[in-house]
Amino acid sequence: MAASIIPKSDQMNADDLISGPRTITITRVYGTNASDQPVAVSFEGDNKKPYKPGKSMRRVMVAAWGVDVAQYVGRRMTLYNDPGVMFGGMQVGGIRISHMSDLERDLTLLLTTTKSKRSPFTVKRLVEDAPRISNRERMFTAARVAAGKGVEALAAFRAGLQPPALEALAEIGDELDKAAQAATNPAPAQETSKASEPAVDDDMRI
Repeated sequence: MAASIIPKSDQMNADDLISGPRTITITRVYGTNASDQPVAVSFEGDNKKPYKPGKSMRRVMVAAWGVDVAQYVGRRMTLYNDPGVMFGGMQVGGIRISHMSDLERDLTLLLTTTKSKRSPFTVKRLVEDAPRISNRERMFTAARVAAGKGVEALAAFRAGLQPPALEALAEIGDELDKAAQAATNPAPAQETSKASEPAVDDDMRI
């Protein structure tokens, strides 16, 4: 039944969460050039329907994770349908964030609910049973493998990344460049001189 009621759209809608909350793993955050929805959040399995957070949820994300969206890759959050979200004086429903990874503790902040009212909103720390390997860690591992194949392989790997991923990868940029150079131009093996070999008496030879 859940698949039969999915709304047609180019983004995640509150109606997509009628069947229950969904925990997503972020793969990319980018600008849309739209004044009403300037930010899009791509995630694993999004079917090209990113989450476009409203201003209140963008404030929550910044308060929790900071302004560097490159750091968001691989992080997780739980989204749910809040039917009480107001727009134009009417309850239209909307997507809210209930849990976020990479928090030391639950986060509470004041959000504007109407033009004259602000109310506390709490996001809980997302705790999972088993540790996850983040997309960031996967990307670093893949980059190191590419660097081990040489300069051209590393360049091709970087060419396939989006700007936020490239910014994150810069953290180990020097390490990757050195590894790629070493793979492309390996140091010549040192030959052992016969003169340096220890002498062996004739009667000791077999």
